[in-house]
Amino acid sequence: MLQAPPAIVGQREDEIDTPALLLDLDAFEYNLDRMTQLLAGTGVRLRPHAKAHKSPAVAHQQMARGAVGQCVQKVAEAEAMVWGGIRNVLVSNEVVGATKVARFAALSKEADVAICADSEEHVSAIEAAAADASLRLRVLVEIDAGGARCGIESGERAALLARRIAQSAHLTFGGLQAYHGSAQHLRLPAERAAAIEIGATAVRRTLDALARFDLPCSVVTGGGTGTFEYEIASGVYTEIQAGSYCLMDADYARNLDTNGKPVSTFRQALFVLSTVMSAARTGVAVLDAGHKAVTIDSGLPLVWDRPELTYVDASDEHGTLSYSAGARVPYLGEKVRLVPGHCDPTVDRYDWYVGVRRGRVESLWPIAARGAMR
Repeated sequence: MLQAPPAIVGQREDEIDTPALLLDLDAFEYNLDRMTQLLAGTGVRLRPHAKAHKSPAVAHQQMARGAVGQCVQKVAEAEAMVWGGIRNVLVSNEVVGATKVARFAALSKEADVAICADSEEHVSAIEAAAADASLRLRVLVEIDAGGARCGIESGERAALLARRIAQSAHLTFGGLQAYHGSAQHLRLPAERAAAIEIGATAVRRTLDALARFDLPCSVVTGGGTGTFEYEIASGVYTEIQAGSYCLMDADYARNLDTNGKPVSTFRQALFVLSTVMSAARTGVAVLDAGHKAVTIDSGLPLVWDRPELTYVDASDEHGTLSYSAGARVPYLGEKVRLVPGHCDPTVDRYDWYVGVRRGRVESLWPIAARGAMR
């Protein structure tokens, strides 16, 4: 159920009802502009991953800065983007089930959409849906780029699957999907570079096999917030799928640069705003933001701009802060910004972004793809 917004435009930040998902608009816009600058002149296009932000309102701002479209993981996410006015969407994942594939096919009547496959069974199912709807659908072959998750073996096996797609009367071969998810969170630059070189080698092997089959490949898409610079440097990628860059989280802040310091390419823009709901015990304050407000799969959240406070425990409805003697004691009703460990699933907890600028609410954006799991 879509909840009422926790704020109204013009309110002060300390008047926002909590827990609330806060978007610092200055940092957010800096991140959008920074990615545009980093890609300028590289010949590589940006196709941001909407599984991070889940909002057509965000997608439109990315498109206004030159993004060629969006990518998503689920058909329901694609529907939310298309119905929100985004006209170029890649489902960068495999989809199984006749109902889901039929929904994807129906979207192709409203927008330029594409989907991924890593097996003959996937291709046959998409082909059947296309034939049933009298359509021609675009399919990318996903290769294993080193993540050992989805993706067919690179090289000849991938090329044979691409040829199967290209020979179909109802399908078009759309290129290669080559994403290495776990590489995004390798902490050292050398580790990230080595992981992406494995993926780039897999892409080159597949491009060589496609050439032997006389199959052109105009799209190689992949890459993420943690590694996009390495995909660009490889020379084989045509699109970058970074998603978290516009929001950021505590886990990405643990990635290091060549000097051993946190990578500072993008700014923290996403926060969970919480309220101190109890301060009855010395050294402890309790927030109204627990498991239901912020995910902890990538660690407990950090307290923003309050180094004397540490988020030490979470239960369903409560988050516990600790502080030492001499610290400024949190007071009942005080608002505290939390930095989530993992932005994607935290966003999925909320119906609204509350956009703030210099302490005032400036915008309210619905998170239209919240809960879009199918």
